[in-house]
Amino acid sequence: MKKTILLLGAAFLFISLLFGQVSGARHSALGTWLTTDDETGEVKSHILIFEKDGKQFGQVIKVLREGINHLCDKCEGHRKNQPVLGMVIIENMTLRDGSWQGGRVLFPKQGKWYDLKYWLQPGNPNMLVVRGNFGPFYRTQYWKRLE
Repeated sequence: MKKTILLLGAAFLFISLLFGQVSGARHSALGTWLTTDDETGEVKSHILIFEKDGKQFGQVIKVLREGINHLCDKCEGHRKNQPVLGMVIIENMTLRDGSWQGGRVLFPKQGKWYDLKYWLQPGNPNMLVVRGNFGPFYRTQYWKRLE
């Protein structure tokens, strides 16, 4: 009887830890996101948000519109004339006050960097609200989590 109780307890603990990790992942921005153009509503790309050295970064892993997969001819530095596909376009995001901020996002078509902030939409961990700031102006996009 004691062995049965111990086995059941261990199984319960294992399942709790397993589902706790899965649940925690769903409340994180880490993962692959489907991006949508905030002006046209067209799908654009898949962005993989990953963590490195305690900060989050985003990389273009798939382009869904032909015009997006171009060379970043307006970019500077090591991104100059490199394909957008495979490019890291989100850098150095940290979690503060319920949103990821303090980093920046590259708009490859313009070759310009903008301040960035993103957060999970309240009540919907599968929707990422992404806001790029340039001075007093901003653009907001809603990215859908891919399973």
